[in-house]
Amino acid sequence: MTRTPLPRSIVGAPVLIAVLSLVACTAVGPSGSTGASPSVEPSPSASILEPSATAAPASSEPTESLPPFACTPSVTMPATTNRATITDVRVGTHEGYDRVVFEFEAGTPQMVIEAVLPPFFQDASGLPLEVAGSAFLKVTMTDASRASLDGVVIYDGPTSFEPGFDQLVQLIEGGDFEAVSTWYLGLNGGGCIRVLTLDDPSRLVIDIEH
Repeated sequence: MTRTPLPRSIVGAPVLIAVLSLVACTAVGPSGSTGASPSVEPSPSASILEPSATAAPASSEPTESLPPFACTPSVTMPATTNRATITDVRVGTHEGYDRVVFEFEAGTPQMVIEAVLPPFFQDASGLPLEVAGSAFLKVTMTDASRASLDGVVIYDGPTSFEPGFDQLVQLIEGGDFEAVSTWYLGLNGGGCIRVLTLDDPSRLVIDIEH
């Protein structure tokens, strides 16, 4: 599929590539309800209109400063475990950016976050997948699943969120097949992004600038 840079850019990466803060924000959990979101420790930033970047693991220590959002066609993040189990998925909105969080049981999988264009298809049925928005990001997690190795579903919450935030229009699962988990972010016109991983618990965090 041809990758086309988004209007204002999209994507960043952890430590030395992405820092973010969860101060004064509203989160939407699996039930779709809103409430105060706990602070998430920041870490450095990357971009979405420069060569693709490889992210380094992020520190879970809080950081006072926030680097600017940046832009690159894709970001690749290495795995910290052989098999990652998704335990939670949530979205939230903050002053200046919207946030997507994937939480894992222990360690994060290899991940590629890239700007993509429709049409989109479900894994593994190949059926068309409609994603709301005018710009899109695809998150591909290898050796990751909502189910454990013995087939027990660990995360049985929503697989589609339509929060209608300033930038994040929709987050929807594209598939969970043969230990590859794919998700799509439908955005309102695109924007720069910060991406990082956090520990205790293990998380992938994607921030989209307003």
